[in-house]
Amino acid sequence: MKVVTFGELMVRLQPFNYERFVQANSLEFTFGGGEANVAVSLANYGLDAAFVTKLPAHAIGQAAVNELRKYGVDTKDIARGGDRVGIYYLETGASMRPSKVIYDRAHSSIAEADPQDFDFDAIMEGADWFHWSGITPAISDKAAELTRLACEAARRHGVTVSVDLNFRKKLWTKEKAQSIMKPLMQYVDVCIGNEEDAELCLGFKPDADVEGGETNAEGYKGIFRQMAATFGFKYVISTLRESFSATHNGWKAMIYNGEEFYESKRYDIDPIIDRVGGGDSFSGGVIHGLLTKPTQGEALEFAVAASALKHTINGDFNLVSAEEVESLAGGNASGRVQR
Repeated sequence: MKVVTFGELMVRLQPFNYERFVQANSLEFTFGGGEANVAVSLANYGLDAAFVTKLPAHAIGQAAVNELRKYGVDTKDIARGGDRVGIYYLETGASMRPSKVIYDRAHSSIAEADPQDFDFDAIMEGADWFHWSGITPAISDKAAELTRLACEAARRHGVTVSVDLNFRKKLWTKEKAQSIMKPLMQYVDVCIGNEEDAELCLGFKPDADVEGGETNAEGYKGIFRQMAATFGFKYVISTLRESFSATHNGWKAMIYNGEEFYESKRYDIDPIIDRVGGGDSFSGGVIHGLLTKPTQGEALEFAVAASALKHTINGDFNLVSAEEVESLAGGNASGRVQR
């Protein structure tokens, strides 16, 4: 099965050992980005995963391509050109000090890309699934137009489309987000997001207090029904994060297929090593689960377990196998050495 993802791959720079930016004398250099993270997850699970973006032809752009190839991601449809790779700086939080992200991504190659850089009909040929996130249309008006063109091509080819709403307040306002995101929902079959995303991207507000450490799943059911009725989604899915501190979260999720709700088991993640990419690992798990599992419940349990494991891994990518996810989903959370 072939899955295509489309978005921005960035350089990730972060201080070592939980240092603050003002302390750091050196920074760890890696790559990451929402839809690229999803593609790496899916390649690790054995699916045919392709990532589409635009990167400069210089050495940093090539390093980014090589990083994806290392994990088995198909990079043949990555356009080359433009002037720069976007950068984000990450200061990893601990205890009551939250993590902090600073973007330096304006005028990146994908933000300045044009429709002629991509043959989306050829890209979607033979694909089973297309995934994008709300970060991509937030990058620039050009990227928003490319997202629409990709969605239209996916629809023409009968490809299932998923979106991770992924609102980023540093990239756009809720008014701009809703003006762009709502029209794009006509192409979407599977909508993934949390309580904040649903409110800021689409205007739906559930009864939840994530900062107070509470997530009442019942508060989501009415919103899920409204979202499915308004936009015709086949599935509406939300993670339910309880944030006790930067290094201790509760983690579960809920899925709705238009008829039935299913709430996953809850994981207590303590300590968190790196929560960046946690939502992307969940999306990757959802896609793999819905493509390979017989029920929505089993698909969701795979996704939640995959994302729980990602919180234990440094970097953007979820470097786990399907077998490791299945083991956790099946109840093996002891962390004992596997011999």
